[in-house]
Amino acid sequence: MSTPTAFRLTAIGCCLSAMSLLAHADQWQDISQRKELKCGTFSDVPPFAAPDPKTREMAGFDVDLCHALAKQLGVSAAVTPLSVEARVPEVKLGRVDVTVANLAYTKSRGEQIQFSDPYYIAKEMLAVKASDPGTSKADFKGKRLSSTKGSTSELSIKLNGSEPVTFVDTGSAFMAVQQNKSQGIVANTMTIIKLVNQSKTAGTELKMIKDPMVLQPIGIGMKKDEPVLLAKVNAALMAMDKAGEIDKIWAKWLGPNTEYKMVREEKVMPLSELKFELLP
Repeated sequence: MSTPTAFRLTAIGCCLSAMSLLAHADQWQDISQRKELKCGTFSDVPPFAAPDPKTREMAGFDVDLCHALAKQLGVSAAVTPLSVEARVPEVKLGRVDVTVANLAYTKSRGEQIQFSDPYYIAKEMLAVKASDPGTSKADFKGKRLSSTKGSTSELSIKLNGSEPVTFVDTGSAFMAVQQNKSQGIVANTMTIIKLVNQSKTAGTELKMIKDPMVLQPIGIGMKKDEPVLLAKVNAALMAMDKAGEIDKIWAKWLGPNTEYKMVREEKVMPLSELKFELLP
């Protein structure tokens, strides 16, 4: 039979354990104390994040966005290169605080991590050989299409009723088309435009199919059940957008004066206000 003293000690122990868990769960407090935001990006997917050929330092749209976000939060940024398939697990396990790596919101990802408000809407596009008679994504139903493993591109291929042939990097997926191992490659708009341009001088020329495979909101990934960090990141993104900071980073890496010639049409807005088809 438990004594009143033993019961009180047990209750106190439970309370202390609960308080410890709550304190551990506040990731923003950890970030602010260490004064550093651990930011996961792509390891080698230009123009988002890749080693600079001259300095070997990581550079790209996502890298600049990481540093700008950290500055807005009042801390420094520590960039960690991640493989495509590690973007969700690494933030889920807490090895990075945030993932800024062209991360599209999907049902399965939303069940594992939480997302910030999107800072742009991505389009997954298909490129095939210029000689291919196909003109729409429907023409490639049942066909073998390559992409990076664990990406939104792979999901969009499945949704189209096509057969995904996956690789660890975009370069390998591109070579699969060149070597007739797949009929086309699916990636984000910027990557596809670059590959199409590259194909004009190297290998077999490609063309981009005009209708998108899917549309997806791109946000910053964070560990679940971290409401303070989520609120801080959303507020930072909104402030950066209003100040034109995200537009400047976009123009530098993706804008009209780059090889991608992309126009940023969307602004930061609450995820709950967006209407889109949620991928599995």
